[in-house]
Amino acid sequence: MTFSVARRQALGRLGQWGVVLGMAGGAAAGWAAETVTVKDNTGEVRVPLKPKTVLVLDLAALDIIQALGAEVQGIPNQKLPPLFDQRYSDSARYPHIGSLFEPDYEKIRTLKPDLIIAGNRSLPKIEELRKFAPVLDVTVDNQQQLDHVYRNIRAIAAIYGLKDKGEAEIQSVEKAVADLRVKAARQGPGLFLMTNGGKLSVYGPGSRFDMLYTVFGLKPLPQKIEVSKHGQAVSFEYLLKANPEWLFVLDRDAAIGREGAAAQKLLDNRLVQATKAWRNKQVVYLNAANWYLLSNAGPSALKANIQQLSDAFSRS
Repeated sequence: MTFSVARRQALGRLGQWGVVLGMAGGAAAGWAAETVTVKDNTGEVRVPLKPKTVLVLDLAALDIIQALGAEVQGIPNQKLPPLFDQRYSDSARYPHIGSLFEPDYEKIRTLKPDLIIAGNRSLPKIEELRKFAPVLDVTVDNQQQLDHVYRNIRAIAAIYGLKDKGEAEIQSVEKAVADLRVKAARQGPGLFLMTNGGKLSVYGPGSRFDMLYTVFGLKPLPQKIEVSKHGQAVSFEYLLKANPEWLFVLDRDAAIGREGAAAQKLLDNRLVQATKAWRNKQVVYLNAANWYLLSNAGPSALKANIQQLSDAFSRS
């Protein structure tokens, strides 16, 4: 095989990943690749290949990196979900670089990053972050949730030089989704409900929790639900009138570690008890951290959420 043929075949394989390797120093450098171009929320971005210092301001991206067995050198300053199992508890090894909403720019400057990975909650700060290093924007669009999860897995895997592991993660998620859709197709209509400080809001197709309907295949209620960041505010009377066969509950207070009216206690009243979902024991209290903090966008969180729903459908 000639060099030119081998090069074309390599480019063909990389093209499936939306990846183009950069050349360092022209012909004299040969295949000494130092950068990689991958897809992100901005289209395409050129970033260092196998960067030495990676700072992460997105929990779903941290899930992807952990699933790939790769490393980071800086993480958000907040209590991490159980999914990460104390792995990042050593703040000397994993320095805190500010919150998801307010990065610590001085700390970031001190760490001299080669790459910063940020997403939805850090979106307003990304231009400022670009002053320190290239930024991979892993923001997920509500209308293309699963496609963007796959895009992010492929991008991060390519950056770390772990595209085979990335593809394996994608295939694992694809199988889990396909199996769940078979079970979901046999169920009656369901409703996504968030409780927050004693208040109720519901989310339908097209919302930030659209994955329940469009990807996982649960039938939505026939009535239209307002699509907005904070959902459509509702009352207990609304839940009784809507009368879903399934009620999927996200307790936001639990997700963010805030004391409040626990969802199970809040919903234990005569109006909710009269719904089909309650009477048929089809009220599912979702993994709040996975759905809310990770936005259902990391492979480990996604597969855990799919398993929870699959188990619930199997019991019905």
